[in-house]
Amino acid sequence: LVAFAALVCFAASRSHEAYAALAAMEVGITALLFLLYLLRLDKRLGCLLWPLADIFNSLIAVLFLLIVCLFAIIIKTNNGTLAGGVLGLVLLVLCVVDAALLFRKISFDGPRSTTAAK
Repeated sequence: LVAFAALVCFAASRSHEAYAALAAMEVGITALLFLLYLLRLDKRLGCLLWPLADIFNSLIAVLFLLIVCLFAIIIKTNNGTLAGGVLGLVLLVLCVVDAALLFRKISFDGPRSTTAAK
């Protein structure tokens, strides 16, 4: 929701296209990962460790959000760009928290299932 709000701010303020493109990309990737987990497709596609892919997504998003949102805040052509930059920084913090929580959840040496063996 924060990424969507940043997208709306960037699009409404008619700021640089890179700002809106990054927010739209993050909305799309987050929606796809949400659908993947909601439909339990991660269990059917067991060849990939999906939480690790989600961590990589979060870390790459943090890198891009840091660069783009700092530019949006520093250059701030109008209040919409400033609001989108601030929301992007909030999204950056949320991505870091998401990556940290997922990293704590992953076990590389144990089974991938959530049920414990008896």
